[in-house]
Amino acid sequence: MSQTALQEYETDFRAGDEALEALFVGARTHTTWLPRPVDESVLRELYDLMKWAPTSMNSSPARLVFVSSTEGKERLVPALSPGNVDKTRSAPVTVIVAHDTAFQEYMPRLFPPNPNARELFAGNDALREATAFRNGTLQGGYLILAARALGLDCGPMSGFDNAKVDAEFFPDGRWKSNFLVNLGYGDREGLFPRNPRLDFEEVCRIV
Repeated sequence: MSQTALQEYETDFRAGDEALEALFVGARTHTTWLPRPVDESVLRELYDLMKWAPTSMNSSPARLVFVSSTEGKERLVPALSPGNVDKTRSAPVTVIVAHDTAFQEYMPRLFPPNPNARELFAGNDALREATAFRNGTLQGGYLILAARALGLDCGPMSGFDNAKVDAEFFPDGRWKSNFLVNLGYGDREGLFPRNPRLDFEEVCRIV
């Protein structure tokens, strides 16, 4: 693709109605799952898609643990709230969305325009922690959109004990869990009626 064609694509591109429906309007939070596995190749494709979305200074602090084995799920279960146990056990994959508290070590590779980026974060704990959490959370959102784009359904969850997850999966303390996302092919028979959303006038301002 020529540079001119690429610029026109970047300026004029708009997702079609089918894509918008799949990513946003028609997408639902799933709690029950079809007995259909998610192949490792799909998980790799998922990451290779989400990694291109933007983060501050390309810091890319998100770290993902794809829990798909029975043994892995049983390690996760003690940290879950009771209402999340069955849906997690039955999901083909549960993703622990975490962030690397020492993400700055990769900055010379990830952000070559600023040779001092690593030292900027290494010398400022508050900035490092805020950047890791904010951008790791942002990447978790990209994960959900990328999964939906690949035909997967998602069930994000926050009902769990972060400290227990961190002790079990990240005992060295460098990675910190943020939230969980169940992944698979959802059983639409188990969906509740769609809840309402707030209108533009209630939550938005144009200044």
